[in-house]
Amino acid sequence: MTIPLMISTFAGGFIFPFLIRLLWGKMVENWGPIGGWMAAGFIVGTTWTLTHGVSLIFQSGGAWVDQAFGAGVGLLAASVVAGDRFSKAVPNIIFAIIGGILGGFILSTFL
Repeated sequence: MTIPLMISTFAGGFIFPFLIRLLWGKMVENWGPIGGWMAAGFIVGTTWTLTHGVSLIFQSGGAWVDQAFGAGVGLLAASVVAGDRFSKAVPNIIFAIIGGILGGFILSTFL
């Protein structure tokens, strides 16, 4: 991977959790439940278009990393930096791993 692709991938991975942390709560706070739906459409849709349509994130080889992984890692890092305890996130991380394994197993049965 070249240096420009590294920078582009880092920026693409950074944008999604940054926008979630910056905008999602405010949209829900200002517009209620419809704000959450709007945030999902605008934030996820715009970021998906940038990372996949414009190809900000470069992936090679057999491993495929989902956009949600970048959001999870970015939001976890932002929470720890903001002063939250990492130990509070451990149950969610464990269940996310279990859910990913279960989802991958179920998907593999259909292929």
